[in-house]
Amino acid sequence: MKKLLTAFVGSLALITAPLAVSAEATKELKMAYDADPVTLDIHEQLSGGTLQLSHMAFDPLLRWTKDLDFEPRLAKSWERIDDNTMRFTLRKGVKFHTGNELTSKDVKFTFDRLKKSQDFKAIFKPISDLKIIDDYTFDLVTSEPYPLLLNTATYIFPMDSKFYSGKTEDGKDKSAITKHGNSFASQHLSGTGPYTVVERQQGVRMVFKRFKDYWDTNSPGNVDKIVLTPIKENNTRVSALLSGGVDFIAPVPPTDLDRIKRDPDTNLVTMSGTRIILLTMNEERVEAFKNPKVRQAIAYAVNQEGIAAKIMKGFATPAAQLSPKGYQGHNDSLKPRYDVAKAKELMKEAGYEDGFTITMMAPNNRYVNDDKIAQAVAAMLARINIKVDLKTLPKAQYWPEYDDRAADIMMIGWHADTEDSANFYEFLTMCPNKETGAGQYNAGNYCNPEIDAMVEKANVETDLDKRAALLQEVEKRLYDDAAFIPLHWQDLAWAAKKDVHIEPVLNVMNFPYLGDLVVK
Repeated sequence: MKKLLTAFVGSLALITAPLAVSAEATKELKMAYDADPVTLDIHEQLSGGTLQLSHMAFDPLLRWTKDLDFEPRLAKSWERIDDNTMRFTLRKGVKFHTGNELTSKDVKFTFDRLKKSQDFKAIFKPISDLKIIDDYTFDLVTSEPYPLLLNTATYIFPMDSKFYSGKTEDGKDKSAITKHGNSFASQHLSGTGPYTVVERQQGVRMVFKRFKDYWDTNSPGNVDKIVLTPIKENNTRVSALLSGGVDFIAPVPPTDLDRIKRDPDTNLVTMSGTRIILLTMNEERVEAFKNPKVRQAIAYAVNQEGIAAKIMKGFATPAAQLSPKGYQGHNDSLKPRYDVAKAKELMKEAGYEDGFTITMMAPNNRYVNDDKIAQAVAAMLARINIKVDLKTLPKAQYWPEYDDRAADIMMIGWHADTEDSANFYEFLTMCPNKETGAGQYNAGNYCNPEIDAMVEKANVETDLDKRAALLQEVEKRLYDDAAFIPLHWQDLAWAAKKDVHIEPVLNVMNFPYLGDLVVK
């Protein structure tokens, strides 16, 4: 597998006559995340890091507000034309970092590319076409009434079609999407967002510069330069903030919440999260995993409440399903089922009383305490005679292994991209289908066509009560079948120096709108 680009990405061409901005952008922000984006191609990987980059260097048609409503961005308005058609009107005068002007052609180019992306095509499956009406008007058309059209539109970040079209000097297609590869789009970027990428050393440093022609002249943002340093180690990242080496960090580990609260120069912001952390069990690699009693035994052997209390220090909500409370699919009847005696009984009934040996992989810098959680689960499985050969990897090395389904049990965290339960099922539990993108992150290769049919039915049901009943039944069936091992919903925490006003730009999706960040 080719290594991702580690060289610098040079400054993109900018327009010489900048538009006025509402706030004078003169401040510099030094921030540290646990990892940096693994690519500049926003369609290569559907992940939190990629979406954070998207909101910095691109803009969506519309975006979520703090109370999960919609606010216009590149689309200034939209209206329902008929049951299957929504018409969008673009803002005029929006420029890409290259100076090219945004038109409906760029949105069409982006839509067609999303439909080809292995990671995004499942989200966009219900949208059959994007029809251009004129330079600033287009229709999104669905084959059937679709209740989540606007949710989906929040993931359309128009790309610069002129910039990403044509051939490179060595004859490669500039629009190509290459997983973990060395494509043009993975190394070059032109968006409409508040920041351009002016320097990049993968895993070391990334520098963003305020785009002087940024369209949003009402933005309060006054940060001209952002320097992102990936710091994997929790203690080192927190120490960098408290010592003044950086101004803003994420995530804040549960073990350091009190330490930051005690610091008079630092602000801590926390939120209940909706990202589920779970384990997949690969039924194609391990014959025993095809037996629902073995999967159920593992579910009974894992102590979600213990992990949340001891490893996460209470900074997580134990989970028995994918849907967090507040989502339509959340089923109140489903509870964590830790019972070692029951787990051993199920292993015996399945004919595996003496156990077996498996491999397990997890990241060690993607989710809060991910490596410690994996170690704890391995110890729990040993109690029912399942011996685990555990390997943990940095995020950049882990995702290619995950895509290759390289271990028998693998860890993944998932935030519903449409803020809806069905998104969990479409990516994590549906029968894998490369053509449609269904089950793209179903590393367990679990497959139940009856459950999938219920999800498909819910996706065209516009009666919200009927839709909720369908989705809650899906959760119950997945629970009974032990399709995966849910662990917890990860809470969110950020910290920054007192003069960095992070709270207004933070949200439960964990996509900070840094273009609007104010530093006093």
